Amino acid sequence: MRMSRHSGPVCERMMAAYVEILKNEFPQIDSELFDYITGVLDSGGSDFEDAEEVFEAIGGVLQEVGDKNEDDIREICFQMFNTLQLKKCDSGQQLLLEAPVQLSAVSADAAASVNDVQGIWMMKRNQSTTVDVKKLEKAEAKLKAKNERRNEKDTQKSPLVLEEASASQASSKKESRVDLSGKNRSYDIRIENFDVSFGERCLLQSADVSLSTGRRYGLVGRNGLGKTTLLKMLASRSLRVPLHISILHVEQEVDGDDTVALQSVLESDTVREELLKEERRLNSHIANGTADGLASVRLSEIYAKLEEIEADKAPAREFSGGWRMRLALARALFARPDLLLLDEPTNMLDTWQSTILVVSHDRNFLNAVVTDVIHLHSQRLESYRGDYENFVKTKDDRLKNQQREYEAQLQYREHIQVFIDRFRYNANRAAQVQSKLKLLEKLPELKPLVKESEVILRFPDNFEKLYPPILQLDEVEFGYSADHRVFSSLSISADLESRICIVGENGAGKSTLLKLLMGELVPINGTRFAHRKLKIGYFSQHHVDQLDLNVNSIELLAKRFPGQPEEEYRHQLGRYGVTGELATRPVASLSGGQKSRVAFAQMTMPG
Repeated sequence: MRMSRHSGPVCERMMAAYVEILKNEFPQIDSELFDYITGVLDSGGSDFEDAEEVFEAIGGVLQEVGDKNEDDIREICFQMFNTLQLKKCDSGQQLLLEAPVQLSAVSADAAASVNDVQGIWMMKRNQSTTVDVKKLEKAEAKLKAKNERRNEKDTQKSPLVLEEASASQASSKKESRVDLSGKNRSYDIRIENFDVSFGERCLLQSADVSLSTGRRYGLVGRNGLGKTTLLKMLASRSLRVPLHISILHVEQEVDGDDTVALQSVLESDTVREELLKEERRLNSHIANGTADGLASVRLSEIYAKLEEIEADKAPAREFSGGWRMRLALARALFARPDLLLLDEPTNMLDTWQSTILVVSHDRNFLNAVVTDVIHLHSQRLESYRGDYENFVKTKDDRLKNQQREYEAQLQYREHIQVFIDRFRYNANRAAQVQSKLKLLEKLPELKPLVKESEVILRFPDNFEKLYPPILQLDEVEFGYSADHRVFSSLSISADLESRICIVGENGAGKSTLLKLLMGELVPINGTRFAHRKLKIGYFSQHHVDQLDLNVNSIELLAKRFPGQPEEEYRHQLGRYGVTGELATRPVASLSGGQKSRVAFAQMTMPG
């Protein structure tokens, strides 16, 4: 008969099996962690009931050791469990005995040694372990430190690295000589054959631009084509502008900070330090009695420049949007640049004497201010004389002429192609066919006109109908200080059919009124009522303040409205023209108009 008995070599081979698995799967494992894992498997191998128990015992350690996912670790634990099952000593080799065994004799031997053997029901588990306690403590300390580093890495976002704009242009030795010599200086700007790129995207290719001194140019084009980038390339002189021409760029997003308004204006001028030195020198002469009459006149001129701003002590962040833009324009007035670059201004500049290049989507502003329009489209710039209305009319006429020319060229090519196809295999007409083929090759490439598609903003219309009153202010009084009341006895109400436009001078309280309606400010007297189901969306002048610039548009909505599929976020963004690859770009890299669309999408997102 066959009988099983313990086989030491088999156990050693099985132990070698899971050691090999460990080494093969984790070749970079630390020696102390290796000893710890093998110690756990060697000492407790016979107690594991299934592979899940092996995973619970060492799975967490293995996940920290390598870069494998949980499923891979479970598979490795399953393989190790199989080797442990084979290792169990009660499943040793089956051997063929040389002679029969008398069971009665075996029973007698067992009875004789009963005092040396514990019954199966009284058997105690051996609590000893082969794990080195010091090594275990070191291993656990290493794992703890690694976990802390990983958590710290997860909590700290890596800094956003944005693509940068770049520009290149053909060099002109003649212009360089004139610029260096300082003779015959002109304040006209002519930049030819230049390219502008943003990351891998080409915004302008082989473009030309001319800016004549004293003229006011409006730069127009669809959002995201590169208008703001072009202004930045000019302001930074990445595009070659003569050094004697001073440039000031007033950006679309005017940041508010703790700099006092007066200081904000002074910092924009490169001669600020000279003015301050002159002021101190004149004051010193006046105090000593050594000043002449001209000193007081000059000092008055210096102070007059500073008095152009009405509020000179308030931090810039406390100003409304209109006042922030006025501050930015005050910097321009103070510095008096030869070329003023404006991105979405709101103030009239029809009396400005030097050259202006302004980006705006306001037709009334463009009609009132600009003398020329530069249209950015299809990676090139086209200039038009006159205001915006004249630009629209001229552009439409030009497009119609280009379309007629395109159709005529297409018809001419088709006529030639018909002749070639008809007589291609006619030996008598071979010379004519060859002539027509050469003619086709010499014709310039025919490109169809690309019409600019309009973006339609689709505001939600499936909202719950609320019964009035919906939003109301009744006899409200409000002021930022006791001696400065902004509103007194203010009453206003709105329902679902209301379309209200609030107009007024800068600083009159338009933004304050909106904040009272939203409940951000509390009236001193009077009451504010809002329907309990009313949801208010607020699109501020500085809407960028509401956006997280370090994520893309999809992540922005997911962060604000979690728990919805990505398709829902894309659908919401698509309602406002933020589609495809545009939705995956960091918000910080979007143009001003594109950021506005994202802000609208966030403001109207249901949930």
